[in-house]
This record gives sequence, C-alpha cells and structure tokens, in this order.
Amino acid sequence: MLGSFCASDFFPYVGNVIDWFTGFHRRLENTFHELDAVFQQIIDDHLKSGATMHEHNQEDIVDVLLRMVKDQTKNDAVHLTKDHIKAILMDIFVAGIDTSAITIIWAMTELARKPTAMKNAQDEIRSCVGKKGKLAENDVSQLKYLKMIIKETLRLHPPGPLLLPRETASHLKIGDYDIYPKTRIAVNVWAIGRDPDIWNNPEEFIPERFEDSVIDLKGQHFELLPFGAGRRICPGMNMGMAVLELALANLLYFFDWKVPSGMEIDMEEGVTISLGKKTALMLVPIKYNIGEDDEIMHC
Repeated sequence: MLGSFCASDFFPYVGNVIDWFTGFHRRLENTFHELDAVFQQIIDDHLKSGATMHEHNQEDIVDVLLRMVKDQTKNDAVHLTKDHIKAILMDIFVAGIDTSAITIIWAMTELARKPTAMKNAQDEIRSCVGKKGKLAENDVSQLKYLKMIIKETLRLHPPGPLLLPRETASHLKIGDYDIYPKTRIAVNVWAIGRDPDIWNNPEEFIPERFEDSVIDLKGQHFELLPFGAGRRICPGMNMGMAVLELALANLLYFFDWKVPSGMEIDMEEGVTISLGKKTALMLVPIKYNIGEDDEIMHC
C-alpha cells in the first residue's frame, strides 16, 4: 500500500474522493486491521508469558514497553499506551526486517556472481573465527572485507531507493531550481550510488573501492546515503548494520555457495517501495568442512 498510487498525495482537494471510488481507502483499512490484529496478538502473548520471562531475565522490547506502560504514573510527561507499542512494532516489522533481508539477498547475489570476492570474504571470516564453530558479535569488528562488501551492496542496491519523503520547511534554491515550502522531496540514493561522476565503474560490484576510503554510511558523506542523513537519519542504522554483518558472516562462514548448474542469476529489480530482487535467489549451499549432500536453498 505504501508503494502504490494514492490520489490524495497528488490532488489534495479531490484525491480523497478518487481514492474512495478506486477502493484505495477500503484496501488501506483492511490492511490496517490485519496488521493491528497481528500486533495485538504479539502483545497478548507477551502479557500471558510475561511472568515466566521476567523470572529468567529474558525481556525483549515488547516486555520492556509493557513494563513501562504498567509502571508509569499520572505525573509522567508522556503516557505510553498499547497503541504506541503497536506503532513501534510496525516500525520493526516494516522497516527493520524487510530491508535487512533484501540487503542480505543482494549481497549473496553479487558474491555469487563474483566468486573471488566471496572467497576473500570467507577466507577472512574463517581465519578470524577458526574452528570454534561459532561466530560472535565481537568477531565481526575484525572483518574489514565483509564491511566493504556491505558498503558496496548498499551502494548498488539501497533497500529504500528514494529514502522516505521529505517536506521542505522553507524556501531554498538548488542550482537553478527554486524549491518552495511544503514541497515534497524524494532523494534518489539509488542514482547517487551509480553516478559515474562520483564512482569509477559505478555498475560494477567492487568491494575493494572502499579499502582506503573514508566514506562511511553514517550520513556524513553524501556519496553513500542508504540510511539518509541529518536529524532524520534512519534510527535503526546501528541495529541494521549489526544484523547485516552477523547474518552475512554466518552464511559465509558455515557454507560454500554455488550457482546451480545451468542456471543464470537474474539481476532484475522488483519495483516497490523497497528495492528487492524480482525473482528468488537460488544457490547450492555446501557445508564447510562437512561433506553433506548439496541441497537447493531459497534465500
């Protein structure tokens, strides 16, 4: 629904009527009620099992928020409700899961097309972890090549190609363009990441381009803005990077990956609000140091 056409966004006075006739409002309401039911079930499950979880010191974010609701007083400046918890859950589900999964899939896609880069990453990870059989979060900080792979993946395949819409607060001028207050602006980070005036061989997957580069992902370098910049930078950036690094490192540590015989990797992008692969990625995982039978895996 977020990625579909909404007349109200473009025609302020008659858009609501158009959306009502096209059924957009009805579909939006149905989607809202479906999501609301999921979030309510999550809250109910935590309320039922909360006492047991607290005894074992295993609170998750929902437990913490429910405890804050329970412990708040009338004198508190902000009063949390279950609707606030549902809103936070929606952020986690919509913004924190799909984007990470999309980036991991694109990283594995690019590495499958460039076996040399995949081997470099695996050699780095396996030499760091050794034979202990488990990759911990503190191991990831030593994996410089893995971080370059993630940067290069986010440059070529930002999960949010236009970030989130912005609205200008005052009049400003960019080049020859006058931009007036209340103008909606979309920042095309997909195009920035492939700009030949900024990047050498912009369409090529070359993690090594970041080897001696000061460019980071924290919004300080406008050549690479997958998380945005400024006060409205993605609040889940640190968590997202931790998930990407740990998940990708584990995939590369435990398995060798091959493209199934006779199959070509389709690089076509699916056109939605997030930029995923149009077709599923299919690779053959071979367990590292264990000669198990090959098996097709859908990422």
